[in-house]
Amino acid sequence: MLDTISTRFARSAPALDFWALRLVEETHERICVRQDVVQPIANTRTLGALVTVIDRGGIGYAATTDLSPSGLRTMASQAQHWAWRTANRGLIRASLLPRSTHQGGYRSAVEQPWNSFSLADKIALLRRLNSELKTHERIVDWQASIARRHTKVLLANSDGGFIEQEFHYLLPALSAVANDGDNTQRRSYGGSDIGRQGGLEQLDRLDFLAQANRVAEEVIRLLQAPMCPAKTADLLLLPSQMVLQIHESIGHPLELDRILGDERNYAGGSFVTLDMFGSYQYGSTCLNVTFDPTRAEQLATYAFDDEGFPANRHYIIRNGILERPLGGATSQARSGLPGVANSRAAQWNRAPIDRMANLNLEPGDHSLQRLIESIDDGILMDTNQSWSIDDSRNKFQFGCEYGQLIQEGRLAQIVRNPNYRGISATFWRSLSQVGDTSTFRVLGTLNCGKGEPNQLIHVGHASPACVFRAIDVFGGL
Repeated sequence: MLDTISTRFARSAPALDFWALRLVEETHERICVRQDVVQPIANTRTLGALVTVIDRGGIGYAATTDLSPSGLRTMASQAQHWAWRTANRGLIRASLLPRSTHQGGYRSAVEQPWNSFSLADKIALLRRLNSELKTHERIVDWQASIARRHTKVLLANSDGGFIEQEFHYLLPALSAVANDGDNTQRRSYGGSDIGRQGGLEQLDRLDFLAQANRVAEEVIRLLQAPMCPAKTADLLLLPSQMVLQIHESIGHPLELDRILGDERNYAGGSFVTLDMFGSYQYGSTCLNVTFDPTRAEQLATYAFDDEGFPANRHYIIRNGILERPLGGATSQARSGLPGVANSRAAQWNRAPIDRMANLNLEPGDHSLQRLIESIDDGILMDTNQSWSIDDSRNKFQFGCEYGQLIQEGRLAQIVRNPNYRGISATFWRSLSQVGDTSTFRVLGTLNCGKGEPNQLIHVGHASPACVFRAIDVFGGL
């Protein structure tokens, strides 16, 4: 169907210097059982198109859900009108807009399709997980859910570029909330940091069905635990918290359009400047970060970005040195710097902008036990609960669901409401040890927001456990 619409547009478009069409069809379904009650099942489907036009030296955009011949002609005419209005006035010169001539495709690998389980089977599974989450009278809220998103994207342009990509996402979640007076604790697995490309087989690979009892047990232990102490200590972050740390203090500061100033009046700028690339000591020599759109199961794996350029694996930071920004072809042309194929759009009615995709911290050579044994006085933290970071993505304060003291190389008392703070420009230089592949987990962020108008998009992050020396930790809500 998308191919038919693309052909229809090519036949009906007015004479233009250049056009690029992006068609997106998406379905989303979410099933949730909360407190043993099946919630209304969410089903949505969207289908629409966005066209980018270059004509008479200007750039214009228009989008529509009317994919009839007349609707497509109207969309093209509107984009042409804006191209004429913006000629020689735009921030980006029309001559810099990239023009892909690539052809190809991509499809998520699916072993067990979503429909291989009936709706009744999925609800029965979530009911079972609910019963495993409600193990104590102090647990006052509990829920389990699974969702899937299926997205088809077609990119075509007047220079012969033609790309078809199809994505299948599985998004599971568990949570339990316990309360005792003015003390409320939450423990979760998934929801905001766990998602995979693929089918229902990812439930087994995430060990999702075995997590409910642990979540329930830990939320009760947190309810009974003392507050996290305030002190300077070594910090062991597990992968579910490393996701947020990588996302906020490496990913966003290195987005090239942000460095160029495009986000300053909305989401802020960056402490990173163009002259830092190639020489700046972003972290210790333990820090190796890659842009990696090649892991089949990761959320932001693809063959081509939404400007139609092929995606390849690159080091962003190697041995602590900042090598290249997260910038697509347009930002590369503007800045003169090499980048990556990460120009992405969240929906059919949004133009692509520089976004994180799969941004991964490469594993080291230490087991979790060795990481723990290396710490005399420290704290382990797991699963993000709160975050705050300034508009240059530099000073930050993050809180976690779960904390456990480490004393003389051994795990000790569990503590609640653990927090830590730091400065991105120096925090990564305190990285002293990086976990091996046995600690490495493929996770992600489901709702990364950026752009005007806003775009929410999936981002993949994979990381091992990591140790940071002499960090300011404290307790608090």
